[in-house]
Amino acid sequence: MRLDDFDRLDAEDPLRALRDAFDLPPDTVYLDGNSLGALPRHVRARIDRLLTEEWGRDLIASWNRHGWIDLPQRVGDRIGRLVGAAPGQVTCADSVSVNVFKLLATALALRPDRQVILTEEGDFPTDSYVAEGLAGLLGTARCRVRAAPRADLQSALDDEVAVLLLTQVNFRDGSRHDVADLTATAQARGALTLWDLSHSAGAMPLELDRWNVDMAVGCGYKYLNGGPGAPAFLYLAERHHAAASQPLSGWMGHRRAFDFTPAYEPAAGISRFLCGTPGILGMVALDAALDVFDRVTLDQLRARSVALTDTFMTAVDALALPGLSLVTPREAERRGSQVSLAHAEAYGITQALIEQRVIVDFRAPDIIRFGFSPFYNRYADAGRAAAALEDVLRTGAYRDPRFAQRNKVT
Repeated sequence: MRLDDFDRLDAEDPLRALRDAFDLPPDTVYLDGNSLGALPRHVRARIDRLLTEEWGRDLIASWNRHGWIDLPQRVGDRIGRLVGAAPGQVTCADSVSVNVFKLLATALALRPDRQVILTEEGDFPTDSYVAEGLAGLLGTARCRVRAAPRADLQSALDDEVAVLLLTQVNFRDGSRHDVADLTATAQARGALTLWDLSHSAGAMPLELDRWNVDMAVGCGYKYLNGGPGAPAFLYLAERHHAAASQPLSGWMGHRRAFDFTPAYEPAAGISRFLCGTPGILGMVALDAALDVFDRVTLDQLRARSVALTDTFMTAVDALALPGLSLVTPREAERRGSQVSLAHAEAYGITQALIEQRVIVDFRAPDIIRFGFSPFYNRYADAGRAAAALEDVLRTGAYRDPRFAQRNKVT
């Protein structure tokens, strides 16, 4: 395809105006929304109001006057609508890692006769790190971590497994699990399920209640566009609320936080999964960012995501670039909203693309990730990225020694 063919696809795209809601540099192809979503334009004004009228003028009265104290639940319920959860089952708090810790501990307490956290080999490592930390804290008699290859997950679900911990969309290759199927299998064998939705929430339809998921987490700064370090979210199905407890029993999770009683009493429902004082700057930015979802359905976003990634894969296939291989599944139902390509010199290629203002990222050992946000990426972005990739590989630009210097963030 020629570059003007991609422009024609954009001209025919009924969702092309969605991009106008985002503040993006005009000279940049931004394909890293699966790491950090772009800035929705209206968030700037909302943060300015927070700084001037709320924090700046009303000071501490803003906890009541402007509803700061209710933000975790209000934002949680807004995210709940995006992940298929009825109100009262999602709260917005802390980070993904902290929320994984809370829910793993909860799962072990709900399954006291079982000790194993089962996860997938090669899944996002922070979740496994947290699981291993919990095992070290509790001891192997109470908690052990076991990893199995993807093909062996179902057979690994034995009567020792308390909880199956998985990421729906794999961060490296973009492959996608069937949440409903694995959840049903795990539950039939007596285990709970905890799904990490960091690479799927906001980019595709999710149906946590309908799929009978037990627990889930996800971050606010990728496809939800909440900004760097935005707070995460936590889902616990209502059927578990009465029996659930979590170990980080901070004051915000107390039934009567401002009574300051010496003994801890957990709040009712999902609110007991709060811990410390929420970060209002980040929470307000995320709350404002979620407004863009009022303009479009998740089915429409998913259709656009599939079309963009299909177009990019087709363009790369046509180039037949040496040493490059596709690792993301071609079938739409088996992938998320990214395309991952493998190459022995992936890091240098990534840096050479960034120098050409095609912003992608690298994942060790050999993956270049092209993350397509269905909100603001265009077919022209797919075309320019493919053209830049061809230039970098055919000219050997990636071999420049400066591209071998590893940055702290890749």
